[in-house]
Amino acid sequence: MNEHSPIKAAGSLIERAGNLYDFSAALKGRAAPALDVSADLPPAPPVIPEAVAPISFAPAAPVAPAWTGPAQMVDRAKLVEAGYILPDGPVTALGEEFRLLKRELMARLAEQDRGNRILVCSAHSGEGKTFCAVNLALSLAAEKERDVLLVDADFGKPGIPAALGLPDGPGLMDALADRQVAIEDCVIRTDIPSLAILPAGQRSNNDTEYLSSARTVALLDRLTMGRPERIVIFDSPPLLAASPASFLAGHVAIALLVVRADVTGESALRDAAGMLKGEAQIQLLLNGVQFSSSGRRFGTYYQKGK
Repeated sequence: MNEHSPIKAAGSLIERAGNLYDFSAALKGRAAPALDVSADLPPAPPVIPEAVAPISFAPAAPVAPAWTGPAQMVDRAKLVEAGYILPDGPVTALGEEFRLLKRELMARLAEQDRGNRILVCSAHSGEGKTFCAVNLALSLAAEKERDVLLVDADFGKPGIPAALGLPDGPGLMDALADRQVAIEDCVIRTDIPSLAILPAGQRSNNDTEYLSSARTVALLDRLTMGRPERIVIFDSPPLLAASPASFLAGHVAIALLVVRADVTGESALRDAAGMLKGEAQIQLLLNGVQFSSSGRRFGTYYQKGK
């Protein structure tokens, strides 16, 4: 504006507003005198109010709890005696085999949208499913950015806590049967930072009925929701001896069917595979195989000097 502007002569808009508008009166709820500036300003264009969308706040997505109980000591001597992988121990042929296995399984889990859940099962008892489940859990627990929960789901003959030298206690079946039992309170932390154990819990004649209920879905979600780094491994009863394994298969991404070399028959294998329900990928794991001298010799490389 130049020095002849009528707004300049009459004072700025701020000054005129201060003379005409009683702010103290407005604060007390009284109306202020009207301000006519039509002679000073061109007419303002009409204002079209814009629709304002209401602000909504979505609730935070639930996250599976961390394990908070005291860490229990895994019996390393017992692991060695039973032939298991020793955490932080020397590299062995068995350890290398499970390294290869876990890499393949993690790659397959990354392609799934059914959660990081693996079922380890077999056609009959004595084919090494618990041995493979424990070793797989120990191998996965060595990963730096993984959280492994090994679930003893062999309700008739539980053996996971005993294999690791851990005290038994309430477990999965207790949480399924009693809504007052929080499943996270049943989880046993171990001194292996990335490994925890969920015992089988009390024995029940209705284990299959509990597993086929909607509560199973809720509890498994409670264990894994919002934690993509957590892998849950279920050690189940033999498929041809008890029915829970076939129902657990409906809640996992991968069903690892253990086949013992020179023991598991083809007909039993076909029957067992046919009982795996749901959309789980079925992978066969050959156990108890002997490699020829010209084949794999895992472990020997690490035993050589530099």
